[in-house]
Amino acid sequence: MSTPLPLLERLRAWAAHHAYVFFSSLGRLCRQPLSSALTIAVLAVALALPAGFGLLLTNVRHFAGDWQGAGRLTVYLRPEARRDQAEALAAALRDDARIASVTLIDKDQALAEFKRASGFGAALDALPDNPLPHALVLEPAPTAAADPAALEALRDALTARPEVELVQLDLDWLQRLLALLDLAQRGVRLIGVLLGLAVLLIVGNTIRLDIQARADEIRVTKLIGATDAFIRRPFLYTGFWYGLFGALGAAAVLAAAWWLLRAPLGRLLALYTGLPEPLGPDAALLGRLLALGIGQGIAGAALAVGRHLKAIEPR
Repeated sequence: MSTPLPLLERLRAWAAHHAYVFFSSLGRLCRQPLSSALTIAVLAVALALPAGFGLLLTNVRHFAGDWQGAGRLTVYLRPEARRDQAEALAAALRDDARIASVTLIDKDQALAEFKRASGFGAALDALPDNPLPHALVLEPAPTAAADPAALEALRDALTARPEVELVQLDLDWLQRLLALLDLAQRGVRLIGVLLGLAVLLIVGNTIRLDIQARADEIRVTKLIGATDAFIRRPFLYTGFWYGLFGALGAAAVLAAAWWLLRAPLGRLLALYTGLPEPLGPDAALLGRLLALGIGQGIAGAALAVGRHLKAIEPR
């Protein structure tokens, strides 16, 4: 009767077998370079597409400043309102938590700007009085800027003040921007889910073919008493390698696309003032790609092994 091995010896044997299977599964991929490269290339494209669309959407948010300023309000005071009244209103609005900043535009300053921009300086000089009112430009706080209902409530509250003649709010443009961005975000998620399923199917089908090719080896291994976990292990590590290399390939695709587009994008952004630098692939995106690729590779392998391994039994 055999004596059971001590726990430490069993752990060492378990770790040694894992290390052997870990590298032997990589060696098996290297012995089939063409088929492995084709599978990894398909996985790289499937992972790069949603990541690229997500990066594009992130840059749209970045350029738009997360919509800050999209809901800017312009408050026009009544023509008879004095400058001290405009300053008092501006001071009161700066204490409102819904408002990030208040800029007072004096009517004399506004008239001077209009003369320079319109080219009607002589005609405007003939007017007996300045027809323009004092105005306040309000930048909403980020929480209010992303909430059309809050902006409407703020506009109604300002309109009700006795010294205010008109409050202008381009809310329709803000609502269209929010709707388009929400649609784009949902589209990216849908594409990500569909391509994620494609990755599972690709890895699962590749592992299924590998199981069928090694059917005789699996039968012999079962005959000598190997457990299902022992037989399953090489295929799970194969899925790990497919997912890892697919994620690295996706990162390489994104880096190459960014390198090709960065120069023309920089020239385009240089034509506009006030736009921030575009956001490219970074370490956080690489980490997400690695986690997603490895997780889907192992999951696809586990699904294939769980379905097809039990069908192979010793005759």
